[in-house]
Amino acid sequence: MTSIRNILAGVLLLLTLWTIQACSISYSFTGTNIDYNVIKTFSVENFFNDSGGGPANMEQNFTESLKDFYQRNTQLELVRNNGDLQFAGAITRYTITPQATVSTRDPNLPDRAGQMRLSITVEVEYVNTVKEEESLKRSFSFFKDYDPRTTSILQVESVLIEEIFDSIIQDIFTATVANW
Repeated sequence: MTSIRNILAGVLLLLTLWTIQACSISYSFTGTNIDYNVIKTFSVENFFNDSGGGPANMEQNFTESLKDFYQRNTQLELVRNNGDLQFAGAITRYTITPQATVSTRDPNLPDRAGQMRLSITVEVEYVNTVKEEESLKRSFSFFKDYDPRTTSILQVESVLIEEIFDSIIQDIFTATVANW
C-alpha cells in the first residue's frame, strides 16, 4: 500500500513540475508574474531631482537603486534604453517638517520640535511596451521620522534617504510587475 502511495505521489509531483514548466508566465518568490518569453529587458532613464532639496547625488542613488532592485528580483536584462519595460521620472518632493513639539518648561523659550519627518515623493512614468494597458504615471511617497534632540539631519540623512528609497522602490515594483 505504501509503495503505491509513493508511486502516485511521484507521478503527481512529475505532473506538477511539468505543468509549472509548461506555463509561459514565470512566478517567483518576489511575486512577479512576468512572461519572460515576451518581456526580456528593462531600461531606466536617469531620474532628476526637481524637489529643490536633498544631497547632490540623491537622484543618482535612486536611479541606481531602482536598477539594482529589478536586476535582483527579476530575470530581466538591463539595457541602456528602449527596454520592454521603461522607467523614467523625478524626485518631486524632499521636505523636512516638525511632527511633535516638546515644551522647554521655560516660559521665556519657545517650544521646540521633538520629532522631525523627512518625506520624499518620486513621480514615476512606467511604460510596458508589450502590455500598454499596464503602463502608468504615478507618484510614490514615503517618510521617516527622527529625533532632532539627539541627532541632526546631517547625521541621519543618508540612512533615512536609503530607507525611504527602499520603501518607494518596493511600492514601484509592486505597482509595475508584481500585479498585486
